[in-house]
Amino acid sequence: MSKELKIYTVSVYTENNIGLLNRISAIFQRRHINIESINSSVSEIAGVSKFTIVVKVTEEQIKKIIGQIEKQVEVIKAYYHSDEETIYQESCLFKIKSDLLFEERQIQNIIKESNARIVTVNKEFFVLEKSGRRQEIELLYRELSVFGIMQFTRSGRIAVTKDEMKISTMLEAFQH
Repeated sequence: MSKELKIYTVSVYTENNIGLLNRISAIFQRRHINIESINSSVSEIAGVSKFTIVVKVTEEQIKKIIGQIEKQVEVIKAYYHSDEETIYQESCLFKIKSDLLFEERQIQNIIKESNARIVTVNKEFFVLEKSGRRQEIELLYRELSVFGIMQFTRSGRIAVTKDEMKISTMLEAFQH
């Protein structure tokens, strides 16, 4: 087993219970592992939530973490996947002064080249949305920061696996 640090996407399917996120994050905290990104959403099955957590650890560490997460009563199943095994995206919003949109031709070019989308425009500001890989979002951030960013926010990773997951069948059984 490799001792090399790698990025892993952890998918945790759970009942939707109060306090579970604290207990799951404590598993990482006890091991002094920083969570790079976290997202919580509904899953493909009604009544089942999904946490998507991104961490940089060894394969040995991730296996132990998955074992600890699955010991939580409300956790139905947890998986880990490498970047090569997943299709993933992040999303972000930029709030920028409106006059720049009309006065700086370069901003229009940046928006077009980055495939960002203007969500809203008013007299004071405009809001851009960009979905993509973290590197794409970081590049757009660097390009726009030259002009001044009023506000910025980025989501956690959302991901699906390239291979079929048997979790859907398992979750349907859990539902009945």
